[in-house]
Amino acid sequence: MAGIKDVAAEAGLSVATVSRVLNGHPSVSEDARRRVTAAVERLGYRPNAVARSLRTDQTRTLGLVISDVMNPYFTELARSVEEEARALGYSVIIGNADERPDLQDHHVTTLLDRRIDGLLVSPTDGGSPGMLGAARAGTPMVFVDRWIPGVDVPVVRSDGRAAVRDLVAHLHALGHRRLAIIAGPAATTTGRERVDAFREALAAHGLELPDAYIGQGDFQAGSGRRVTEGFLDLPEPPEVVFAADNLMALGALDAIRARGLRVPDDIGLAAFDDIPWFVHTNPAVTAVAQPVRDLGRAAVRALVDRIEGRPGESVTLPARLVVRRSCGEGDAGIESPSPVRRSTP
Repeated sequence: MAGIKDVAAEAGLSVATVSRVLNGHPSVSEDARRRVTAAVERLGYRPNAVARSLRTDQTRTLGLVISDVMNPYFTELARSVEEEARALGYSVIIGNADERPDLQDHHVTTLLDRRIDGLLVSPTDGGSPGMLGAARAGTPMVFVDRWIPGVDVPVVRSDGRAAVRDLVAHLHALGHRRLAIIAGPAATTTGRERVDAFREALAAHGLELPDAYIGQGDFQAGSGRRVTEGFLDLPEPPEVVFAADNLMALGALDAIRARGLRVPDDIGLAAFDDIPWFVHTNPAVTAVAQPVRDLGRAAVRALVDRIEGRPGESVTLPARLVVRRSCGEGDAGIESPSPVRRSTP
C-alpha cells in the first residue's frame, strides 16, 4: 500500500508539501496541488484517518445513539442522519440503546473513546450518568426526538400536539367518545408529552380520560398487546385505542385480532409514528406522521454547527395527521404539514 513518501516521490515534491496539499493548506501552489492529486490517483493512495485525526484533533466522525434500532422510526432516522453526515463529509457510528440506560451509557463511553467529533442522542430516560456527564463536559451534542429538560443541549424534535388535536377532533367527528391511550414510558419526554396532548385534546371536546383508559407501555409491541388486552376486558371497552408509537400499535392490532375482533367494526385503532407497514394492514392505520428524514438532516446540521464553533440551533418540526381507514373513515385524506418553527434552547 502506497504511503505519503511514495506520493511525494511520484509527484517530485517534498513530503511536507504533499502533507500540506492533503490537509488543504492554502499556501501550496496550484501546480503542486495538481501534481499531488495526479500522484494520489495513480498510486491509489488513501490517507491514514487515525494519523490525520491525531494531527487535526478531528476524526470527521459522528456518534448516533438511538433508543431502539428495531423501531422503524429510528431506523429511518438513522438512515437520514447517515445520508446528511456523508453529504457534509462525516461518517457515522451507530449504537443501539435498546431502551436501556446502561446500554446508552456503554455506547456513549465507547464512542467518546473512539474520539468522535460529536454525538447525537435520543435519550432512553431522564438522563443516564454517562450521557449527562458527556453533555456537561462540553462534548458537542444534540438531542434528537427526545430530550432532557434542564440540560443545555440543542434539541431537534417534532411537535405532535397539533396533530393529536387533529386526531381527536377527527375521532369525535366520527362519533367516537370512549378513547383510550397506550402511553410510552413516563421517564421519556415523548411518553409524557403524548399523554398530555391526548388529554388536552379530549378536554377540548368535553371528554375525560379515565385512569382505566390509560395503559402504561414501553414503546415495544409486547406492551401494546398487554395493555390492549386489559382495555378489552373492561366492562365498557374503549371505542378507539390510540397507541403512542408504531410498535405498540402493532401489538394492539395483534391483541384485537386474537380476540376475533375486527378493526374498525368492533374497535378503532390509531397510532403515533406513521410507518410504511401501516398502508399494508387491513384496514390501513390512521396515524400521526413525524417528518423523520427532515429531523435527521436538521440534527446533523445542528451538531456540525457545534463542532465547527457555531451555535447549535434547536429545531421543532410539526407532525401531521394521516387519515386512513382504521377508525371507521371513508376515503383517506392527508393533511399538509405546517412551516418549520425554530427556537434556541
